[in-house]
Amino acid sequence: MKIHFIPERLISLRQSLGINKAEAARKLNISAMGYGRYESGEREPSYQMTVFIAQTFNSSVDYLYGNTDNKNATILTISSDDEPDLFFLVQSIRKDKHMLERLLAYANELKQ
Repeated sequence: MKIHFIPERLISLRQSLGINKAEAARKLNISAMGYGRYESGEREPSYQMTVFIAQTFNSSVDYLYGNTDNKNATILTISSDDEPDLFFLVQSIRKDKHMLERLLAYANELKQ
């Protein structure tokens, strides 16, 4: 059984971000015409492009393929080029579980 990209899910994501088709295309670094074809169902994005769409629009591949109704991202990718401080922090936490506990306690204090 082959699963297919669901164009209506892409439209829903775009609308929830409050952007138009041209803005969505710019965020994805593709032509407005190419993006429009994804939304109209004329063309299905490759799996790699679907992953990029999900990451860019803070969602998940599973949502875009209809495997879940949850729009929210379940995986975040942190790039050392784009977010060097956050990347360093996550790397540090992975090496020191006590740091994770301390940061979570601090974050909980900030929420209150």
